[in-house]
Order: sequence, then structure tokens, then C-alpha cells
Amino acid sequence: MQVDAQEPRVAGADRAGRARGGRPLRVFVHLATDKDAAAWRRSWEAGTLVGVNDETPYGYGRAERMGCTLVFSRAHPEKPVARFLRLGLRVLLGFDLLHALRQGPALTGADVVWTHTESQFLAVAAALAVRRRRPKLIGQSVWLFDRWARLGPLHRMLYRRLIRDVDVLTVHSTENLAVARRLFPGKRVLHVPFGIPSERVAAPVRRPGHPLRILAVGSDRDRDWACLVAALDGLKEASAIILSGRAPRRLARGRPNLRIGQARSQAELAAQFAEASVVCVPLKPNRHASGITVIQEAVLAGLPVVATATGGLEDYFGADAVRYVPPGDPAALRAALLEIAADPEAARLRAVRAQARMIEAGIGAESYIRRHVDISREMLNR
Repeated sequence: MQVDAQEPRVAGADRAGRARGGRPLRVFVHLATDKDAAAWRRSWEAGTLVGVNDETPYGYGRAERMGCTLVFSRAHPEKPVARFLRLGLRVLLGFDLLHALRQGPALTGADVVWTHTESQFLAVAAALAVRRRRPKLIGQSVWLFDRWARLGPLHRMLYRRLIRDVDVLTVHSTENLAVARRLFPGKRVLHVPFGIPSERVAAPVRRPGHPLRILAVGSDRDRDWACLVAALDGLKEASAIILSGRAPRRLARGRPNLRIGQARSQAELAAQFAEASVVCVPLKPNRHASGITVIQEAVLAGLPVVATATGGLEDYFGADAVRYVPPGDPAALRAALLEIAADPEAARLRAVRAQARMIEAGIGAESYIRRHVDISREMLNR
């Protein structure tokens, strides 16, 4: 059953995005080359964009209903030599400078620039370094502060210099928030919880525990597939499907109850959610809320979730809503999955509480984008 769950709206939200003087806030959204807005829309319309998504990348287009005018970065056609040079420079610097430079007046003419990861905000900061007019810049970081200690001294020096020109740093987890504030005590750093479109919700139903059908989805670099496979080896009457472009196919050798593949369409992913008993999100220790997208997708699909307690996920969903296990502990993961199989009704009630948490806490794309609008307005009105 599909029901509508409307996130709370803020009074006067249509005016919140207006810049000083009452005109709409001009926002430039700088994304990676493979997140070109026109290509994203075509994939979304064709149903080949896998996951719960809006017609615009990450739902940023919602800001237009909040009083903003948006321009998205464009992926420019390039010959093989130009592509080779751009990617080579990206490897050297750690960010895609040429992609940012190619945006031209669309970038510099904005009131504020939004970015999705450090690769984009570092590139924008570098591109604007030689410009007379600099729009405000929100630098959203995902992985940077996880790997800061492993960076070489030259990269750290370069990134520190570029971050000086970032007006506000944002992160998705409180763990990264603490690290960023310690590294940059003079910089404004804010916690902005990530959210996906949450308007469509499937009511949780009792899922069969025997056989237990485990679904694991995601290609984040911090998935711990080996831990899941080790846990699966001790489970009777259980099967698992891993949908990931990064999971090693060799893990499925000699394991008839494990299949590794990829979802090629949103319809295929939805069908897997419908068949699953539980969604498992096994993770290596991290600070950036790895897995939060899949957890939200599972919650919206009405499924119970077993996840690794790391990266600040507990700030999104408490232990009453998601069954957490310690990192790198196959025995604990196996026990949690057996618990789901043994008591499907308790698992259903946990899924109900997870959906209630999303509504009460405003976890979703609407709140995520509104936070960007509010931060932008605050910067311009200071």
C-alpha cells in the first residue's frame, strides 16, 4: 500500500529563498560531470536512474519552489585528449578544476554556489581564486575529513588554503562535524542531515523470516561485504542478494545462497525491496554516515534494517528504529539477522518506528534542500 507522507513546511518558505532586495536567490549548483542535470532527468524519465530520486540531482530543484532560481553545472563535450588532461589534473589535485573553470559566467554570476562533495567545492574555490567577483560558497564535504590524516602535506596545505575561501562548510554526520571544527576552528561548520525524497511511503508489513531473504545495496567505498558474507555462512534457511558495482564477485563462489549483481532500473530495485525480509547495511568504520541513503530507501519501503553502528547513523535513526551491530563483527551481524528471522512482528514494529522517526525529525529531501536555502539566505543577509 502506498501512502503520502508530507514533510512539515515552514511558514513563508516561498519567501525564504529571496535575496536582499526581494529578488529570487540565484543559486549555482556545481556537481560532478557524471551528475549533469539534463542527463539525470533523461535517466529519471526512462526509469534507469536507480534509487529514490527526484527529476533533478539530489532534489536540489526543490529550491525553485522555495524562492530560488537555479542553474546546474553542465558536463561539456570533450575530445579524448582533453578528457585525459582533465582527469589527469583531477588525480593530481584531488578535484576537477577544469570542470569548474568551464562553467564560466553561470558560476560567477550566482549569489551562492552549492556543492555536493569536497571534490566540487575545492574545485569551485580554486576556480574563483582568480575572479574579481566571488559568489558565496557552501562547501559540502562527504569523505574529506575521513581521510584528512592520510593526505600528504602538499594536499593538506592546498586544501587549507582553498577552504579559507569557503563561506560555510557542511557535513552529513556529527562525527565529521567534530573533526571539521577541530581542524578549522575559525570556520563556520554546520551539520546538514542528508535526505532523499520521502513523500511516498509503503506501510510496513510482516515479512517472512523463514526463509530469510537478505538484501544489501550500495556502492559506497565503506561497505563491508566480507563481514556480511562471513555472517551469512552461519545462517541456515537464509539467502542474500548484494546489489553493488563494487562488491567482489568472487565472494559468491561456492555460496549458492548468495548472489551479487546490480540493479539496472528503479523497477528492478523496487522488486527486490518487495521480496526482501530485511535490508542489511554492513559498514567499515567511517565518519560520514555511509549507508544513510540505502537506510532511508529501506525505511520508506517498509523494511526492517540491520546496519553497522558507525559514521553517526544513530543521529538519524536510534536503536529502536534500526538494529545496529558493531563494526567488523560477523557473529553480531549473524545474531541480529537471526533476531529478525525469529520475530517478524518485532521487525515490522521497528520499521514502523523508523518511518515515524523520518516524519518527526523531518528526514528527507525537502528538509535537506530547505536547509541549503536557509543557510544561503543567512549568509547574504549578514
